[in-house]
Amino acid sequence: MYIPEFNRVEDRETALAFMRANPFAILVSNTDDGPFATHLPVVVAERDGNVILRAHAAQANPHWKVFEQEQQVDSLVIFHGPHAYISPALYELRESVPTWNYATVHAYGRGKILSSDDDKQQVLAELIAQFDASYLDQWKSLGDQYHSRMLNHIVAFEIAVSRLEGKFKLSQNRTRTEQENVIQALGTSADSAVSGVAQLMRQRGLGAK
Repeated sequence: MYIPEFNRVEDRETALAFMRANPFAILVSNTDDGPFATHLPVVVAERDGNVILRAHAAQANPHWKVFEQEQQVDSLVIFHGPHAYISPALYELRESVPTWNYATVHAYGRGKILSSDDDKQQVLAELIAQFDASYLDQWKSLGDQYHSRMLNHIVAFEIAVSRLEGKFKLSQNRTRTEQENVIQALGTSADSAVSGVAQLMRQRGLGAK
């Protein structure tokens, strides 16, 4: 993706924290029919210093089949965060144009199918622990037959990340006063996607305060 240097996120821990805070991602892979995308929750893990993304898709979703191809190429996983329209009225110069502030991290890597029931159970346990830990006991109590039936309907996989790209477009190229104007304007919004931009700008040390 195109990243001006003042928008580039170089720090790996910052990128990983953002990915974990925004785990509902878009998986994009090339197929014979063109790009194919799936929206899914992702567990961001680390193993031996490497970033590993773990998830599952419906067995009926053909996306997982790209991971079995002999000539597999990298897939792209897009983690997207807060975003907001920025009015030129917030700038000091009249000769200004509208723009959009946003934050995203792109992770690239090749997928690997996790075919055993134990692997599937582990991925499910990780997802439940992340999103609804209180459900884990209920899931365990549902019985082997139900588990087996459900596991037959999913395909678990992991992606070893070979490259991370982070882009936080947060008015870094504007004056401190203009940044503060943006933060104040967005911070009062009832829309969390909009107010989240103000929060992220403040976390990144932008604005006049």
